[in-house]
Amino acid sequence: MIPVVKPFLPPKEEYLEYISGIWKRNWLTNMGPLSNELELKISEYLKVKNLLYVNNGTIGLQMAIKALELKGDIITTPFSFVATTSSIVWEGCKPIFVDICSKSLNIDAAKIEEKITENTCAILATHVYGNPCDVYLINEIANKYGLKVIYDAAHAFGVKVGGESIFKFGDIAVCSLHATKLYHSIEGGFVVCNSDLLFKKLTSMRNFGFETVESFSELGINAKNSEFHSAMGLANLTHIGGVFDKRKTIFERYNKKLSTLNARRPKWFRNSENNYAYYPLIFEKEKQLNRTIDFLNKYEVFTRRYFYPSLASSLPYVERKELQITDEICEKILCLPFYTDLSIEEVDLISSLILKVQNDEFSL
Repeated sequence: MIPVVKPFLPPKEEYLEYISGIWKRNWLTNMGPLSNELELKISEYLKVKNLLYVNNGTIGLQMAIKALELKGDIITTPFSFVATTSSIVWEGCKPIFVDICSKSLNIDAAKIEEKITENTCAILATHVYGNPCDVYLINEIANKYGLKVIYDAAHAFGVKVGGESIFKFGDIAVCSLHATKLYHSIEGGFVVCNSDLLFKKLTSMRNFGFETVESFSELGINAKNSEFHSAMGLANLTHIGGVFDKRKTIFERYNKKLSTLNARRPKWFRNSENNYAYYPLIFEKEKQLNRTIDFLNKYEVFTRRYFYPSLASSLPYVERKELQITDEICEKILCLPFYTDLSIEEVDLISSLILKVQNDEFSL
C-alpha cells in the first residue's frame, strides 16, 4: 500500500534521548525547557522574531483573530482546509469569500478590493500548498483600507519570498506542525507576528490570559503544547535539510515521469522558493480525475482530492456561494502520494499507472 502521506520520523534513539530528559525533570507541559528550546530554534531557523509555539494551527488562527480584536467581515479564500473558515466563524466574524486565481490556486488578490465594505476588518489568506499569495498586492490593499492581514501558512514551513521568510508578511502568520506536514511535532503549530506588543498579548492569551501568577491581562485559552511534542519537533528539526532535499528529488521525479500527462500544476509565486510540501495535479476534466483515483485504488495507491469541495458551497454554517474558478478547480484537483520516505521506484510506479489511465482513455 502507498498512502497519500506518511509522517517523517527521526531515528528512535534521538527522540528517546529527549524523552529521557523529560523523565529526569518530571516537567511534562506548561512550556517546559524543551518547548522553550523548540520555540527558539524554529525562530532562529526561520530568521523571524516573536514566534509562539502552540498546540495546533487552528488554535493559532483563532488566537490571531482574537488578538487583533477583529469584528465584522473577514475576506478569505474558499480553497483551503476547513479550519481557515471555521476559525473566522468560531470567533464571531463573517467570512467573505473571494474567488481564487486559476494559475496559483491562491485567493485572487486582484478581486479583493471589490469585496471590501465598511464592515470589512481583515483579510485571511492561505498560502495553498505552500505557494505564497501575492503578499505585495495584499499588503498594498490592506494599507489602503486600514485592514489587518492574517496568513494561514499551514503548508509553508521554510518558504521564502524575495529571500525573506513567508512568516514575516502580514500582521500575523500561522503555521501547522501536524504530523502530516513536511516538518512536524506530532501535534502543534506556531504563530509569528512583527509587533512586540501583539506578541506580548498572544503570549498571555496562550496561557489562559495570565499576566502574573495572580493576575490576568487578556481573555485567554490553553494553547500550550507538551514536552513530548516539543521533543519530536527538536529531533525533526535537525533533519529538515535532508527532508527538503529528498522531497525536491521526489517532486522533480514526478515532473519528469508525468511530463506527457494531460494535467497541469499550480504556478508558483514569483521570486519565491518551493518547499515541496505537496504534489497537486489539475486535470482537464473531473472524469479523468475520477478514473485516475479508481485505477490507483485498485493497486492500493491512495490520493486525496485536496481541497474538495469548496468551502463556500459545502459548509452548513456559512452562506453558500458558487465561485466559478474555485468550483472548477475543486472538481479537478488531486494530490498524489508525497512524503519523505517515498521511494523513486514508488514514484515511477505511481506515474506509470497514471499514464496508463490517460493512454487507455485516449484509446477509447
